[in-house]
Amino acid sequence: MKDILHHVAGNAKERVALGTKAYYANQKFFKSRLITKSSKLKLSGTVIRPIVTYASETWVLKETIIQKLLVFERKILRRMIGPRKENKIWRIKTKEELDKLIKHNNVVIYVKAQRLSWFGHVQRMPCTRTVRKIFKWNPLNKRSQGRPKYRWEDNVKQDICQMKVKSWITCVQDREKWKDVVEKAITCNH
Repeated sequence: MKDILHHVAGNAKERVALGTKAYYANQKFFKSRLITKSSKLKLSGTVIRPIVTYASETWVLKETIIQKLLVFERKILRRMIGPRKENKIWRIKTKEELDKLIKHNNVVIYVKAQRLSWFGHVQRMPCTRTVRKIFKWNPLNKRSQGRPKYRWEDNVKQDICQMKVKSWITCVQDREKWKDVVEKAITCNH
């Protein structure tokens, strides 16, 4: 189990490194003064974010991973937008200013919405599908001593509780209703 958790944390680290690499590969576009801020944000959302969040719907979001993702996103945004001049003094944008700029739709909220979407997909699968079998599988041996590790399913159910979704078991079976829940997760600030 430890190996799996290290793999997820390592995977998030690798994704952030690949996102940084993608930024530097396209730096001339992100640094250009000829391109508007909104175009740079769209470019970032279509080039960098998919690289960083690839396969993120299966991640267990621990606090360290959340912080890594948020720090990475703010770093990229600050480099793209640049400093701001106030009273003849240059300063970098604050977290709040960057949050307003991306309309409170940060990478962590995006990952949570993707995870909810995948959860709904898995719940609607027939029991004969391999993914569903693995999702419902229980190990035969005893679990180790101590507090159990935080699981992906626990993460998803916590998100559902935070969003106050009533009777999610029936809601998840209806694609349109679940799609509305996922949309709400994108606009909702956790």
